Amino acid sequence: MIYSMTGYASATREVVADGAGPNGAGGSGVGVSVELRTVNSRFLDLNFRMPEDVRATEPQLREMLMNKLSRGKVDIRINLNRVEQTANAGALNREALTQLATLERAVLDVFPDSERMRTGEILRWPGVLAESAVSQETLREAVLACGKQAIADLIEVRAREGAALGRVLIENVTEMEAIVARITPLVPELIAKHQQKIVERLHDALGIATSEGATATSVPREEIAERIRQEVTMYGIRIDIAEELQRLTAHLSETRHVLQKGGKVGKRLDFMMQELNREANTLGSKAAAKELADASMTLKLLIEQMREQVQNLE
Repeated sequence: MIYSMTGYASATREVVADGAGPNGAGGSGVGVSVELRTVNSRFLDLNFRMPEDVRATEPQLREMLMNKLSRGKVDIRINLNRVEQTANAGALNREALTQLATLERAVLDVFPDSERMRTGEILRWPGVLAESAVSQETLREAVLACGKQAIADLIEVRAREGAALGRVLIENVTEMEAIVARITPLVPELIAKHQQKIVERLHDALGIATSEGATATSVPREEIAERIRQEVTMYGIRIDIAEELQRLTAHLSETRHVLQKGGKVGKRLDFMMQELNREANTLGSKAAAKELADASMTLKLLIEQMREQVQNLE
């Protein structure tokens, strides 16, 4: 199985405040949520955004992620949503109210024309409404449980997307193998045809009679014939793409094997794309016929498509 580096997952949990009754009656609660977003990256890059209340969970979450992921930029966002219960709405913190009144008098002494606080503002002031606090240990356990669930969901998402990318890559490999299989039998015929053209051009250039009545040349015919054989041989070597086709076949076979084997294949496939592209470029530079040039162009387009997809694989 192969895995994509892109994905999203989240998990939530409601935590009842310590001392609350059944279903949270008589107290407050905290909604805990953990969100994971990942995109492709050369290395594993973890970025945390969380309230200070649960900052102590970062090392454990980091270890959990590093045990499951090897590459990708991962944004981890943890949110805490404190929810007051209606049964506790009338419980006031007298100490907090006294401190708030003292602060208000001090402000009015300096700014006597300032407006006094309204009831709604007083009730919204942090700490004025008494609440049964959720302990740090309870919050930590809830965050870690949500993190574990979100990571498991993220792995499933990355696996599904990786499987889809794998199918696309296998299709490209199959298409490229078909192109190589189609042009391989054409190579000897194309080389022979172009060698014959070279022979005819050299005959004309060197003044060898190719038909009755042609003008003789002062250069010995044996020397000219030997020169033609050398030029034709060198040209045949330059346009011979048998080795490039063999290497393309080998690289495609290895790419298929890597995809079918699965695992952490991103870096390996990225290397294979470089090798495939090198052979396709050489094939294009040696192309002595339109069929070979067209095949080289199609191969390079398919390799570029594969390279873009491979960048997303772990």
